[in-house]
Amino acid sequence: MGGATSYHAGVAAEDQVAKHYERRGHVIAARRWKGPGGEIDLIARDGSVVVFIEVKCAETLDIAAGRLGERQMDRIYASASAFLATEPAGQDTDVRMELALVDALGRIEIVENVFLT
Repeated sequence: MGGATSYHAGVAAEDQVAKHYERRGHVIAARRWKGPGGEIDLIARDGSVVVFIEVKCAETLDIAAGRLGERQMDRIYASASAFLATEPAGQDTDVRMELALVDALGRIEIVENVFLT
């Protein structure tokens, strides 16, 4: 996939994942939120829990899953920490970090707590 094609596929996947979370009762608080570590694709609220969501799309779910590396996780942590600084409970806010995988057929798989080390 070329740059523009990949960009548009990524935006479409993010939109699809946002709708998936909304159907599950989450509120999308931010899209493409930029922090000091880089961009977080989606930030949702599940009651009092803040959910940071990295969206990966590829031909298959397995290929999509392989596209999240340790350096990117570190950047997302840095940005998530900056976002949490704006929350009333700060760093004590209940948080989940999830990976949303989207394949070429539009199937979505959510991997919860993917960032646990």
